[in-house]
Amino acid sequence: MSNSKKPWTSLPTDKAARQFVDEADLTQFDWSVAEPVKYEFEDKSARVTMRLPESQLDNIKAEAKKRGIKYQRFMRELMERGMQSLRP
Repeated sequence: MSNSKKPWTSLPTDKAARQFVDEADLTQFDWSVAEPVKYEFEDKSARVTMRLPESQLDNIKAEAKKRGIKYQRFMRELMERGMQSLRP
């Protein structure tokens, strides 16, 4: 019997990830390559209103749809990544 573990599969959407976790035997996968993921647990009580070109919003919505997430969540992820890039 081989000790090799299965490589992780690509999970492009939240739905695909939920289905994978529900159905897969996670002990068969190589956890040494796992990376931490930040989930949105904080209450979203603050509101922001901003104006941007409609084409930019359309691009954001299209990319969010490809990733299987809501565009507002995708925008929050983009802002978080931008803030992390500012930290030394």
